[in-house]
Amino acid sequence: MKFRIYAVLSIVLSFFLFSCASKGSDSIESMNSALASAKNAKPPLLGPRTTPAQGKDGPRIEEQFGMPVNIVRTDGLQYAILAGGCFWCLEGVYELVPGVEDVISGYEGGSAPSPTYEEVSTGTTGYAESVLILFDPAKVSYGELLDIFWHIHDPTTKDRQGYDVGPQYRSAVFYLNDTQKAEAQKSIRAQQEEWPVPIVTEVRPAGLFWPAEDYHQDFYSNNPDYGYCQVIITPKVEKVFQAK
Repeated sequence: MKFRIYAVLSIVLSFFLFSCASKGSDSIESMNSALASAKNAKPPLLGPRTTPAQGKDGPRIEEQFGMPVNIVRTDGLQYAILAGGCFWCLEGVYELVPGVEDVISGYEGGSAPSPTYEEVSTGTTGYAESVLILFDPAKVSYGELLDIFWHIHDPTTKDRQGYDVGPQYRSAVFYLNDTQKAEAQKSIRAQQEEWPVPIVTEVRPAGLFWPAEDYHQDFYSNNPDYGYCQVIITPKVEKVFQAK
């Protein structure tokens, strides 16, 4: 009788331990899967963006999308266009930088007009997930924006940033004039001394910048508790601002 009881208990215990181990493995796989697919999910709660040209102090970036952005502004503000993985990440950090007036998530580097997120996600359009940064050079320089750029992504991985894989996630600086081109090249040379492997960041002239869909705009500030934001973006924000 005792033997039967022990046998039953042994079977139950074995099943319990196996279930726990399986759940642990499933948890890891589930987390990996969630992170890999998080950008394809549209969170149910998104703060509305009144206009794709809305800045901190009202409209800042003119309704000029679909046109070349290498223009001279009359208010002294300047543009920068950067790509380095998920545009949520770059936007989330740069929106908090003093001297940055506005940040728009969008697509740069391709040629087809009006690209959609679904099209860019195929990796066949030539576009990269990018951010258009409007900044006040009297408060933050282009070089300082680049310094931050190197700290919030890995410029040595080609067509990949963590779970985000494909040419749409490549590292790139899209310059708007010769001064930005020279500064980007100089910055890369300086950064290369900090990396044991070659930096693969592209330095290319900016073409047409297309804003991403509304649900991508201000994503981090609207959804700080979203899983991808907590796991991926918040550490980048903390890295930049704790270092200051």
